[in-house]
Amino acid sequence: MSWFKQIGLVFRPISIAGWIVSLLAVAFCIQIFVFVDHRSHSVSDTLYSIFPYWVPTLLLWLWIADRTSGNSSQ
Repeated sequence: MSWFKQIGLVFRPISIAGWIVSLLAVAFCIQIFVFVDHRSHSVSDTLYSIFPYWVPTLLLWLWIADRTSGNSSQ
């Protein structure tokens, strides 16, 4: 069973597991943004501070989506 469906360059969750993974990634990114933005003094402070958290999180989400979409050749 596939968790995600690839539509062009993006992936859309199509199962409960896909939605859970997506919502956990979004919740983590929002939590990091709120935490960092509260202590930042400028937009660049915020962007530089969230980068090390958001990029690995989104890359992991993309890897999971790609592996569970049923389109990858293994």
